[in-house]
Amino acid sequence: MKRQTKARQAPKPETDGRQMTGAEMVVQALIDQGVEHFFGYPGGAVLPIYDEIIQTDKVRHILVRHEQGAGHAAEGYARSTGKPGVVLVTSGPGATNMVTPLTDALMDSIPLVCLTGQVPTHLIGNDAFQECDTVGITRPATKHNWLVRDVNDLARTIHEAFYVATHGRPGPVLVDIPKDVQFATGTYVRPEEVEHKTYHPQVKGDDRAIRAAVELIARAKRPIFYTGGGVINSGPKATAFLREIVRLAGYPVTSTLMGLGAYPAADPQWLGMLGMHGTYEANNAMHDCDVMVCVGARFDDRITGRINAFSPGSKKIHIDIDPSSINKNIHVDIPIIGDVANVLADMLAAWKALDPKLDKAAHKAWWARSTVGGRAIASPTARTPT
Repeated sequence: MKRQTKARQAPKPETDGRQMTGAEMVVQALIDQGVEHFFGYPGGAVLPIYDEIIQTDKVRHILVRHEQGAGHAAEGYARSTGKPGVVLVTSGPGATNMVTPLTDALMDSIPLVCLTGQVPTHLIGNDAFQECDTVGITRPATKHNWLVRDVNDLARTIHEAFYVATHGRPGPVLVDIPKDVQFATGTYVRPEEVEHKTYHPQVKGDDRAIRAAVELIARAKRPIFYTGGGVINSGPKATAFLREIVRLAGYPVTSTLMGLGAYPAADPQWLGMLGMHGTYEANNAMHDCDVMVCVGARFDDRITGRINAFSPGSKKIHIDIDPSSINKNIHVDIPIIGDVANVLADMLAAWKALDPKLDKAAHKAWWARSTVGGRAIASPTARTPT
């Protein structure tokens, strides 16, 4: 008599892992991350992945003529869509050609996910054809990078890469994938099953610091809002909150190049762009202010010039999600670590609760104040708070 065995149930796709090759995992991970377009240039070390790309119509590959072009195109895609840019390049010269766009994305806080091919794991360190230390070369040019040696770590690593690239201060990441890992078969892990163990950016600002900042802003006689790319990166809510608090206060506002668009340039409270290529009014207002509210900017040298002469008489408030940016270039009096949208929302609530009595006479004089050369800090059409 034959022993009857219970039929094995098919794995549930939403919970149980699926067996697939590393190359299949790469394509499936992109699909699960919502990637619709990515940029790349084929090479021997990524051919298994390209073989899988042509099997699907859920993600579109955009062929470039040079890997550096792929990186910059992905940057532009990320800037214009708000989604992370994705790049696929081969080992050796493919990876090294990505160093410039990776560095550019790091400096400008652009979320970029770069997938590179690598020689088989048993050849790493043997000076194999088109081998290079991609992880070592790109370490200073990325927010984080990985070398995947086990196919069962591949899907999880790619999902982690997207998480790191898009959370906290955005930036570029790189995943280096040996060719034998692309051929190997392992268990696929979905994004919802991945939790990063160590990287948890602080998004909520400290309440006491926010209240102190609001009280300082309310007492200011010569205030200015200095805004940067962090407002853009934080999303539409951040720009809406910025506009509301600036208009409630009636204070002048300026921006770095990366922050253009967060506040409407046609608004009379707008002083123009800041920095060495900015307007005379904006730079003089920054120099002469008594309270500076830095929102999502990093006190770049193109803004500060000589640090010992940068706005010497002002109290400075700095809102940034990246703790390493606080007091890095300029010492500030009230640091607030957190996501710009969250912090500005809390500042708005604190401002409305405080309902401050502003020094309108001082603010009127601040708007009309002449600088060296006889030019006002704002255009003649600027709105004077009443």
